[in-house]
Amino acid sequence: MKSRLLVTTLLAATFSTGAAAQAGRQDVAVIKRTVEQFLQVQAGGLPGEVTVTVGAIDPRMSLAACPDPQAFFMPGARAWGKTTVGVRCATPSTWTVYIQANVMVVGEYLAAAAPLVQGQPIDANQLTTLKGDLTMLPPGIATDASQVVGRSAMVSLPPGTPLRLDTLRSKPVVQSGQLVRLVSSGNGFSVSAEGRAMSTAGDGQVVQVKTGNGQQITGIAKSGGLVEVAF
Repeated sequence: MKSRLLVTTLLAATFSTGAAAQAGRQDVAVIKRTVEQFLQVQAGGLPGEVTVTVGAIDPRMSLAACPDPQAFFMPGARAWGKTTVGVRCATPSTWTVYIQANVMVVGEYLAAAAPLVQGQPIDANQLTTLKGDLTMLPPGIATDASQVVGRSAMVSLPPGTPLRLDTLRSKPVVQSGQLVRLVSSGNGFSVSAEGRAMSTAGDGQVVQVKTGNGQQITGIAKSGGLVEVAF
């Protein structure tokens, strides 16, 4: 009888000590949840359906319990594709860990439905909409037709090619040979004159204009057939 009582007492003491030790350690499930919630907030507003997957955390990791762990990004990190999130504790103990995660963004993007000829304005009928993980595509993928229609490809593209904004030229606002109005203004003055564009240019691009007296002037193309000139 005494032997059973002694065993029971020892087991109770062991469980009590283990529980106390566990209570003093940080629950890795809380760290994982902190990272997941942080990435969900950071990914808010992304163009698609967001799925956050937090990498495995070693359950043997021994960190002091923290009542308010805070997640943060290292410089250059973001909620897009494979990423790393830091989690730190300031009090009562100080520690920092880094957790691997992946943010998948499934959404629609634009691709060529037909061959796109270099330099030719793109029509809506030449576009198709595909769906996939945007984080696995090159940066700057077009997701709306308004970003593409009227612009032109810098190189000819085969059907099925995802359209990147940095490979498209802006929609021309001035066409070669078009009559344009040269405008210039400054402190207390404003002048304008008519000329003929010598090249095609998009909004904000440099264009040369030939005036009626044969003078060539360089300016910045603007919508409405205007060319701004600085003197």
